[in-house]
Amino acid sequence: MAAVDLKSLDKQNMEKFLESFDIVLSDCDGVLWRETDVINGSPEAVNKLKQLGKKFFFVTNNNGNTRLELVKKCKNFGYNAVTEEILCTSYLAAVYLKEKNFQKKVYIVGSEGIAQELDAQGIKHFGVGPDVMIGNELDIHKSFEPDPDVGAVIVGFDKHFSYPKLVKAATYAQMPGVHFLGTNPDLQRPSPYKTRYPGAGCFLLAIEAAAGKKAVILGKPETFISEIIKQKFHVNPSRTLMIGDNLNTDILLGKRCGYLTLMVLSGITSQEDLEVLKNSNSSILPDFWTNQLSDLHACLNTLS
Repeated sequence: MAAVDLKSLDKQNMEKFLESFDIVLSDCDGVLWRETDVINGSPEAVNKLKQLGKKFFFVTNNNGNTRLELVKKCKNFGYNAVTEEILCTSYLAAVYLKEKNFQKKVYIVGSEGIAQELDAQGIKHFGVGPDVMIGNELDIHKSFEPDPDVGAVIVGFDKHFSYPKLVKAATYAQMPGVHFLGTNPDLQRPSPYKTRYPGAGCFLLAIEAAAGKKAVILGKPETFISEIIKQKFHVNPSRTLMIGDNLNTDILLGKRCGYLTLMVLSGITSQEDLEVLKNSNSSILPDFWTNQLSDLHACLNTLS
């Protein structure tokens, strides 16, 4: 099936589209905002869907914030959100270990958001913050004695990523019985600027290479998040719409789970990327696409 331009739908087909789902799962970065900038028209689209009786959930691979912090961010941008509507990978990391009845320590390559979600589950951790390289890199062993009580390594986005962190994470990750977890595989972060910002997946690839071991990925598009979505949101896949800007995480998750998919071009994926995909007959071609979520709001207003 070819991806359909949402704006090309007439009133009758737009009504059919709207009637085809009850639950909306939406990515955040690149769909609702770009870092600290709201994407114009997106709050109105989300709030309109809610007014029409759709259940709306914010499903993000972001691991830098807790659910409570993301609720605050949503409200500051004009989105009506509560904690129960938020699913982020910092929370997923804590849930994963809690389900394993984890009793040991976690070494974190990541942010305070992961630490706070672990705190909420009573899980011990360390590693957040700067760990700078001092002196000769081959002398790290003189100051680093691996803690035998470490039972997990969690890798997310870490603005303080360094060679000592790479050494420690790789050392712990390859130890027998240690859970090696990646919050998400995103290689880029959507940004309003021309600068290219690497995502958490870049740090994870480096640590996987150094450890000689693959991590269990918690976020989109992998199995764990889809199971949590089923448990937490009680979705009927055939009545669920997945909205995202990233083909390899958002849309792939939707395809794997049997959701209807809507791609927006306000984040990672460009019009050029979509055209290449159309010509390749890819299995992750979205069902619908549009430039940004405000287009959906405009389309919905035509039904009033």
